[in-house]
Amino acid sequence: MTTYDDRASQGGVPARTESGAGRDLTATAERVRASVEDVIEGKPEVVRLALTVLLAEGHLLIEDVPGVGKTMLAKALARSIDCSVRRIQFTPDLLPSDITGVSIWDQRGGDFEFKPGAIFAQIVIGDEINRASPKTQSALLESMEERQVTIDGHSYELPSPFMVVATQNPVEMEGTYPLPEAQRDRFMARVSVGYPSVEAELRMLDVHGGASPLEDLEPVAHAHEIVKLIETVRTVHVSEAVRRYAVELVAATRVHPDLRLGASPRATLHLLRAAKASAALEGREYALPDDLQALAPPVLAHRLLPTSEAQLNGRTAEDVVREIIQYTAVPTTGRQSGYDGLDASSALPPRPLRSPRGL
Repeated sequence: MTTYDDRASQGGVPARTESGAGRDLTATAERVRASVEDVIEGKPEVVRLALTVLLAEGHLLIEDVPGVGKTMLAKALARSIDCSVRRIQFTPDLLPSDITGVSIWDQRGGDFEFKPGAIFAQIVIGDEINRASPKTQSALLESMEERQVTIDGHSYELPSPFMVVATQNPVEMEGTYPLPEAQRDRFMARVSVGYPSVEAELRMLDVHGGASPLEDLEPVAHAHEIVKLIETVRTVHVSEAVRRYAVELVAATRVHPDLRLGASPRATLHLLRAAKASAALEGREYALPDDLQALAPPVLAHRLLPTSEAQLNGRTAEDVVREIIQYTAVPTTGRQSGYDGLDASSALPPRPLRSPRGL
């Protein structure tokens, strides 16, 4: 696979440039990353993805077996930023009004008074989201997409930045309800923490053996700093060729024979936003196909539904996404200067290349 460094050495893309805003972004992101990694041992790629989703104005779904640090990761990210944080423990008896809020009759004022629910925070931790009923899960739909809550005909805006970090156990676990497709599609990315390496687990015993490092974790960034960083990410340049490449990757999921449900147009938007955030974290003011390739599995896979035949053959949605990346033509590099280092005139063919599996 041709990487950025290969193309840069050939003069096909502009050199990395970093403005003052870019330096502020990388410095702040580095502080947050280091703070979270003080708690989460041996998972730098997971921490980086969480930061990418935060700066891309998305929401993160953390899925794994119990005990690997899903909630710890969400708490560490929330405590590293000086902002309002609320935690929701999803249970079968949790009601939608517990999340969004409810209007209560005020006898003194002679009118209804709105009591905000737990969703009114800048970072909302939804623990074990798939242990609540689909009715309760759906209470998050409007807030995650429109960043507002509507109660009794009145709409209430949510604070900025706003991010939902939800954890869930695999659907094979007892007492779980699978997330509906519409709910999964609201999450920008899904990540699995996984078991730590032997060395990381030994370090965890040293750090966590006496007391939880969360107790000593102090904020290293303010909410207004994160808002400025998000505004910086929005300015990251994406060339026509890279945008077309993103569309081709997502479109390929809709015609793949191993999938009965492909990715939505929202997935294309999420993939592009995540690529811009990833580029900014690396100090670049422009996105590259490398960003899309690295982020496609966590951004697309949780939205896809494999066919029964694919499941019987042991193929997962992640396998399909990696296959699509392998057989989809990558934009070729041009010799233009500035941010348009990827020449749109030599971009992708009208359709992705076809693999032996029928892509």
